[in-house]
Amino acid sequence: MATTVTLEVNDGVAVVTLDGPDRLNVFTAGTGRELSAAYQACESDDDVRVIVLTGAGRAFCAGADLSPEARSFAAPGSEFSASPVRPPAFELSKLVVAAVNGHAIGIGLTIALQADVRIVAEDAKLAVPQVRFGLVGDAQSHWTLRRLAGTAVAADLLLTGRTITGREAAERGIASFARPAAQVLPAALELAREVAAAADPLAVAASKRILWGELSASETERAETEAHRRLMGR
Repeated sequence: MATTVTLEVNDGVAVVTLDGPDRLNVFTAGTGRELSAAYQACESDDDVRVIVLTGAGRAFCAGADLSPEARSFAAPGSEFSASPVRPPAFELSKLVVAAVNGHAIGIGLTIALQADVRIVAEDAKLAVPQVRFGLVGDAQSHWTLRRLAGTAVAADLLLTGRTITGREAAERGIASFARPAAQVLPAALELAREVAAAADPLAVAASKRILWGELSASETERAETEAHRRLMGR
C-alpha cells in the first residue's frame, strides 16, 4: 500500500499525516504530490494558523520506497527533482511543526528538516544515509541542516550517513525537543494550539520570512524595520 497524506483541521491547527503505517510510511512520488497539495491547501486556508506534520503508526517516515514497482523517483525519461515537496515547509507563511513520532530515515528526515520546529521521539532512529547507497541527501538538506546545526553537524550526518537517536538530534540542535514517543504528537499539538490561539498570523509570517531569508545583518535590520512599519500600520 502506498503512503497517502491526510489533512484534518481543528481550532486553527492542520494535522498533516503521512499515512502508510503498514510499511512505516515509506515515501513515493505520489506521497510527494499529496504532501505538496496538503501544504498548498493549508497555505490558502485562512482558518489554518499552524501545521503539524506527523506519521501514522510507529514511524514518521522510513525513507523512499525503493521497491521495483515504486522506482518512479528516477524512472527513465521522467521529470525528477531531489526536492519533491513544493512548496517546502520553510516557504509557507505559517508555523510548521514536525512531530517526528518514530524513525525518520532519508527523505523522512530531510522533509522534517524543512519544518520550523521539530519534536522528536527520544529513541527514534534518524539518518540521511544516501552516501552509503551512492547518492546524496535530498530535500535541500545540505542547506537546511547546515542552517539548523552548523557545518560540522551537517558534515557528520551527510558525509557519513550514520544513524543517530532523537535524543542526540535534540542535543546537537537538529531537533527542538526530544520526548518519549507517546508524547511527541501531544506535545506538538499543545504547542500548535497555543500558537494558533495567541500568535498573530501576519506577525508569524513576517518573522518566518526574515528568519529563513538569506539576509545579512544590515538587510535583516531593514527587513525587521519594514515589518514593524507594516504591522503597526494596520
